Parts: sequence; structure tokens; C-alpha cells
Amino acid sequence: MTGFARVRRAVEMGEIIVSLKSVNHRGLDLHFHLPPEFDAIENDIRAAIKKGVARGHMQVNVTFARGTAGTASLNRDLFQLYLAAFREAAAQYQLTGQPDVNSALRVPGMLGAGSAESDVPEAVLRTVVEVAEEAVTVLNVFREREGTALLAEIVGRCKKIEDLVERMDEIRKGAVPAFQKRLRERLDELLRGSTIEPQRLAQEAAILADRSDVSEELIRLRTHTTHLASMIETESEVGKRLDFLLQEMNRESNTILSKTGGIGDLGLTLTDLALSTKSEIEKIREQSLNLE
Repeated sequence: MTGFARVRRAVEMGEIIVSLKSVNHRGLDLHFHLPPEFDAIENDIRAAIKKGVARGHMQVNVTFARGTAGTASLNRDLFQLYLAAFREAAAQYQLTGQPDVNSALRVPGMLGAGSAESDVPEAVLRTVVEVAEEAVTVLNVFREREGTALLAEIVGRCKKIEDLVERMDEIRKGAVPAFQKRLRERLDELLRGSTIEPQRLAQEAAILADRSDVSEELIRLRTHTTHLASMIETESEVGKRLDFLLQEMNRESNTILSKTGGIGDLGLTLTDLALSTKSEIEKIREQSLNLE
């Protein structure tokens, strides 16, 4: 499910900023962008996020702006490395000129970052984890708002599937007379007007109707649809369970499509309804990727 959150927290040494950006994904896929001095608490931040998020491709950005407002601290160790690299290159390639301080200050980490992990007190590291937990709370408010709209859409599509199943069931009930009519027409063509016993005709039509009967598929499809609507309204973390249920619903629709031949216009109508059902199932599947 998509969402975004950014939380700031002022501390004695500066300001902590944690931002989370989430997009759809089947599982929980976390990507961290942390200052080097926070590498030691990556697992703690990961654990804090997992408590509140189960699915999504998420970008986790943490920055630490040192110093008071309007000032910036110089990463002296990094600046010394920059100067040493410049002088080494100048000596090796016999270059003249002086280092460009403006360019040096634009190097990532040159301003507003500490020179070593030991410069960050334990209290600041704990605060980073707390800010990450707060960011998850803010993110979930955003995601829950989107989830409410998604649930309403999925429930509406479930109702459409139920209506399509009812229409297919009505067609199914008229299938046997259609088979009898089609079978009689075919036999008349083959036997060139020869008579055939009505009882035998009814038996053959019943056999064909049984082979093309979709009543069981419709019952299962109706049951799955009811279960799906109930699941998303009453259960939590339903995204992965929906995947399996939607696969079953799609399988029933495919079976119905395989049985729609041999009954003329009724078969064409049944095919059209089954295709519409598959379309609704696919739309629900797309939206289910947004749900937990």
C-alpha cells in the first residue's frame, strides 16, 4: 500500500529526520539510507517498522543535521581526506592549482555529519529508533485512509461478481432444453428425417448437459465471493490470503468458460458473463496488492 511519512525531532546535538515512503509489494521489502554513524541501529529500526507494517516496498531515509539552526558543522576527517586526495593527484599528474573549497563542501557528508560513530551518544541512537516508530504510526494513518477506500471498491466488485453468478445460474437452468433442441437439429441433419425415440433423445441431451453443467462451479464461486467480502471487512493482514482465494475464483471462472460451448446463443451469453467475472476478479487482485 502506498504512503509517505516524515517526522522531525530536535535533540541537543541537532535534528533527526526520518522519512518513510511505501509502494505496493507482495511482501515487506525495506531499503535503508542511513548516515554511517547509524549503521549499528539498522536492525533496531527494521524491527520498529516490522511491528507496524507487513507489506510494501519501503524506502527508509534517516538524516541527522548537527549543530543549531542556521549553522552547519564540518566533517573534519572527511575534509582532510579530500585535501590529501587532491594533493596526491596533483603530485602524481603534476597539476597546479588549489583545492576548490566550494566543491569540497558539496561532497555528501561533508557538512552536518559527525566524523565517527563514537561522536553520536547512545541517547541520540535511541531517539532515532523512537522517531522511526513515530514515523510508522504517521505512515499507517495515511495508509489506513487509502485502505478504507480500497475496501469499499473491493466490496463493490464482489457484489458485481455475485450478480454475474446469479445471471449465469439462470442461464444454466435453461441449458437442458437448449441441448435437446441442438441435439435434435444435429440428428435431423445426420439421419435425414429418420425418427428417433424421444426417450433416447432426452438421455443424450441429459448426458451433454451434465458434461457442460456449471452448477458446482457457480456454487463454489458464490461461496468464495461471500468469503472474500467477509474476510476484508472483519480480518486483519488479509493481503496474502486474498491471493490464494482469488486464484481459486479465477480457476472456477476458467472451468465455466470451458463448458460454454454447444448451447448456441446461451453459450455466448454465458461466455460473456464468465469473462466479465474474470475481469472483476483481476481488478480485485490488483487492488489486493495494496492491502495487508
